[in-house]
Amino acid sequence: MPGGRVGWYRLDMELRQIARDVYACLQPDRGLGTSNSGLVNRGGGLVVDTFWDLPHTRRLIETYARIWPGPARRVVNTHRNGDHCWGNQLFPEAEIIGHRLCAAQFATERPEFMQSLRNAGGSADPGIAALARALADWDFAGIELRPPTALFDDRLTLDLGGLEARLIHVGPAHTAGDVIVHLPAERVVFTGDILFRLCTPIGWEGTFARWTAALDTIVALDPDVIVPGHGPLCGVEGPQEMKAYLEYVRAEAGRFFAAGLPALEAARRIDLGPYAGWTEPERIVFQVERAYREFRGEPFDAPIDVTALFGAMLALRRERLSG
Repeated sequence: MPGGRVGWYRLDMELRQIARDVYACLQPDRGLGTSNSGLVNRGGGLVVDTFWDLPHTRRLIETYARIWPGPARRVVNTHRNGDHCWGNQLFPEAEIIGHRLCAAQFATERPEFMQSLRNAGGSADPGIAALARALADWDFAGIELRPPTALFDDRLTLDLGGLEARLIHVGPAHTAGDVIVHLPAERVVFTGDILFRLCTPIGWEGTFARWTAALDTIVALDPDVIVPGHGPLCGVEGPQEMKAYLEYVRAEAGRFFAAGLPALEAARRIDLGPYAGWTEPERIVFQVERAYREFRGEPFDAPIDVTALFGAMLALRRERLSG
């Protein structure tokens, strides 16, 4: 990875204290992979999510080292996507905690495949070349998948030196094994990718109903501070707005499905209104395709053609930029 680009990215990694002994490490939303992380600096340290590659996760560790006394004893993975867990190996002594389905599906994405895409900038396929450009700030070399081994099914409560952390399974929503981390006394919630704040969400296996219910769960916890999987910190307005987005897109997709339009054409025609200013609005392709799968009665975890969906997303992006 070109050193200058890495340095530019790292300088934008921000450490924010959000409660006593509770911190968020935020990356500006520049598209694929720029996720957030959290640290509870009690009870030996708990990190909520690592980053997508080793260089970024090393910088994450350096950032947390400003305020923690040593390597964290525990890491929670909110779900299986690599941008929230592929840095796990850099916490070799930590207990890795996650939902049972997160661990079961951990190898669904492969770092060597992502590295091959990243290096395909000279591809004759415009979609592949565009995806390679989107991945240019990442380096997937050397990643060894280290899935969670401390597993739970519904809920798990941790005592972090007198600070209580509640891990709550809310999937299948964004993925089957989605977990949020609630610190009730501090009134903080780390959402993983249940919440994309001011950026268009992507969903994998799950349902609209479960995703909106998960957002309702976050609101019901009445937190003061929410750390989304992507995007800036917020309060309950964040999950409320994203729920409205999901409900709107599903309803609009239903109109076009009933009219017999293909999913890509439906995504092209939906008026995004107040959501048009969210980053990467072309990601709507993923939500429309999910809606169409539901309308066809397919199971929530039916395999999807990810390459085709990214191709459709990039086609919409080109149309938007050229129009």
